[in-house]
Amino acid sequence: MPVETADRPLEQVREEVIDQLVMNYGHGKISLEAFERRLDKAMASQDPVSLKQLTEDLDLMVDQNYVDIKKREMSMKTGYASQGEFDTRKEEEQMIHIFGGGDRTGMWNVPKVLNILNVFGGGDIDFTEARFAYPTVKIKIHSIFGGCNIYVPEDVNVQVNVFSIFGGVSNSAPSSVSADVPTIIIEGMCLFSGVDVKVRRTFKERVTRFADSIKNMLS
Repeated sequence: MPVETADRPLEQVREEVIDQLVMNYGHGKISLEAFERRLDKAMASQDPVSLKQLTEDLDLMVDQNYVDIKKREMSMKTGYASQGEFDTRKEEEQMIHIFGGGDRTGMWNVPKVLNILNVFGGGDIDFTEARFAYPTVKIKIHSIFGGCNIYVPEDVNVQVNVFSIFGGVSNSAPSSVSADVPTIIIEGMCLFSGVDVKVRRTFKERVTRFADSIKNMLS
């Protein structure tokens, strides 16, 4: 006998509902306006029953082809590196920028500790497509007359403990405060420099982009 919707884990129901919304929008069953309206409600709802009601009138269900496409093109939650990728993970890495710069972007395995030294230089650290091998990672940054932009997805915990002298620290990323997602701890010191933590692409934007890709495949 299936478990009643009211007794099921909220986030599990939410993911199922979003998947079904994407499936039906991708196949042209609902308009873009209806998809975005229901997606907003799905993201905001804290009640499994109300969530399920958002897809009661939709007949298309998620199939294996959808699951394969989703796995290939998008992770609905920030990903952890697979067991095979663990062989190449590192406990600690260094990024040193002296009168220069460098970025870490794309799909990369995040070390347990990332040490950053900026002296008259800087760079961007982008966790948007990163794979986390550890539940908690630390960024230790020391910046002198330099700077660093750190981009994170919405579904991570972010803690910033950076001491600034004639500089500044900005954190515009929401903290999900959940034990089920990675935690990024940023600590260190900035002298005549700054650290900005931002969300590069919101969860809604990622889901909409994924839904549009399915729609384009079928058109």
